[in-house]
Amino acid sequence: MSKRDLKKYLNELTKSQLEEQIIELYEKFVPVKNYYDFVFNPKEDTLLRESKIKISNEYFPARAASGKARKPKMRRSVAQKYIKQFILLGVDPFIIADVMLYSIEIAQTFSSEKIIKSELFYKSMLNSFSQAVSFMIANGILSEFKTRIIAINKETFNQKWFNFQEFDAILERFEY
Repeated sequence: MSKRDLKKYLNELTKSQLEEQIIELYEKFVPVKNYYDFVFNPKEDTLLRESKIKISNEYFPARAASGKARKPKMRRSVAQKYIKQFILLGVDPFIIADVMLYSIEIAQTFSSEKIIKSELFYKSMLNSFSQAVSFMIANGILSEFKTRIIAINKETFNQKWFNFQEFDAILERFEY
């Protein structure tokens, strides 16, 4: 169905029929519920805090109920899920950029304490860094995050990441 066909269909419905359809969508589809929950009560600070806790738990998991330490999963996808959700909801770009950088910073904190042998980890962090910088450029907020971006880049060198030069190359694309 095209957007034009949808508009035509919606124009044919009565107000009560439209309300019924929206309520049905709200009850049936979690993304619709999340959207309306956010639109009518945009607690961005709560979303930010929750996302940072979940991202941190990927690298520094809380102890299980049995008291045993859980193994870190180090999944970049957890952060990416939040970032995608925030973009869909229309969350403030400053908050999205903060989460993007936080996910890299927490991974660097973890890698400073534990040796990571997987090249995939470093490649995914480079991808996250590139996406974050591109997002900030596109939203005109790069200068506000300059200090954190430079610190992340320096940390890749300090920790001797095999791809630290590629992080440098990303920074060289723009003047800071």
